[in-house]
Amino acid sequence: MLLALVVEYVVLPQIVGVRRSLHLLGQVNLGYVVVGVALEAASLAAYARLTQAVLPRKTSTFSRIWRIDLSTLAVSHVLPGGTAGGDGLGYHLLTNEGVEGSDAGFALAVQGIGSAVVLNVVLWLSLIVSIPLTGYNPLYTTVAIVGALLLFAFGFLVIFLTKGEDRAAAILQNVVRRLPFVKDGVADTANRVVHQLADRIRMMAADPRLLWSAVGWAAANWLLDAASLFVFLAAFGHIENPDGLLVAYGLAYVLAAVPVTPGGLGVVEGVLVPSLVGFGAVRSVAIVAVISYRLVNFWLPIPVGACAYLSLKTSDGPVSTRREELKAVLAETHAHKRADAAIHARDCR
Repeated sequence: MLLALVVEYVVLPQIVGVRRSLHLLGQVNLGYVVVGVALEAASLAAYARLTQAVLPRKTSTFSRIWRIDLSTLAVSHVLPGGTAGGDGLGYHLLTNEGVEGSDAGFALAVQGIGSAVVLNVVLWLSLIVSIPLTGYNPLYTTVAIVGALLLFAFGFLVIFLTKGEDRAAAILQNVVRRLPFVKDGVADTANRVVHQLADRIRMMAADPRLLWSAVGWAAANWLLDAASLFVFLAAFGHIENPDGLLVAYGLAYVLAAVPVTPGGLGVVEGVLVPSLVGFGAVRSVAIVAVISYRLVNFWLPIPVGACAYLSLKTSDGPVSTRREELKAVLAETHAHKRADAAIHARDCR
């Protein structure tokens, strides 16, 4: 009931003329709706695979990682600037699985920043195809600037951590020491975490297979989600060109990356509808299709994530057992790496 009230009085009025479009709900193709929901579920599964790819091997089962991601997503959809709150819960749940704090932080960083970088690449490739066909829009400049700033920040962070590792650690350590109510030893922990993150970045850069796996799952997450939007448009009788769809989709989610509202609520809808209309969709169809898509993309993961969180708290063994199992796996992995390094050094000699 509460969800229905929020949708009726908060979400729907953000788009002018939405009430005049509701009659189209009686003409919806339910088969397409089912496919759209399935594509959204596949998109979330790809996101969980991305998490699994950047965590240490055999960290946990795919089922548990998927439920952790769903729980994180639910929190990020209900808090203003919710990405921070969602990441806080994700960090807590991953460390409960026995993951080291630096590995959990690295995985969350790759999820957020890496996915955003992949989205910008998808958008720019779509613009390269679309601009010669449909012309230029001033909004493209704004989005290009936001994307360029994001890529610059990401590149600077990677270079700063890998090339200026000691300086980055010293800066963070000094900042933490100046914070009020910080316990003794936290600054030293921050120093150690910086070095661990730098090691993880170098390890990922040196492993093309891992890097491309992460890029592939991030791209699958975005493209499957965009495909869900395509199917919801088709459910109301509009077939959008792939380039126009990806441009509209990319514009909406790049702008939604600015944490003004939880999960880009209002921003995504406010950009998607006029963008799709600009690419040829009937306004009434664009409105009702975007609202239907966002009910599945934004609102449905909230109760599903809550159920996923409860299932994590009531299933499987104690945290201490999982931590011991993971430590044993990691110790075995490190032993194999040391043995391989020794063999390589011997061969070189």
